[in-house]
Amino acid sequence: QVQLVESGGGLVQAGGSLRLSCAASGSIFRITRMGWHRQAPGKQRELVARITNDLSTYYADSVKGRFTISRDNAKNKVYLQMNSLKPDDTAVYYCNALATDNYWGQGTQVTVSS
Repeated sequence: QVQLVESGGGLVQAGGSLRLSCAASGSIFRITRMGWHRQAPGKQRELVARITNDLSTYYADSVKGRFTISRDNAKNKVYLQMNSLKPDDTAVYYCNALATDNYWGQGTQVTVSS
């Protein structure tokens, strides 16, 4: 079992920045990949970014050049630095970990005002 707890969401004006954090606990040695997904009202959950154990990264086209995913293995944390935020980035952001199963955090709200 892996437990994930997100933090760092909030309200920000367009063009601003936020940094999301996700703390992992439990069977973290089984984790092979971590990532961030988001779900806006009325839309399906979508992958935003992910990072593997060898630090390979992937970004959705909509966030490339604006968001950066990183890991701190010593702290068992993954981060999402979000810059140049747009109103379209408004969503609940979920941390995800792939281990023996697919694990999700409870989500953190990000609201970008125009």
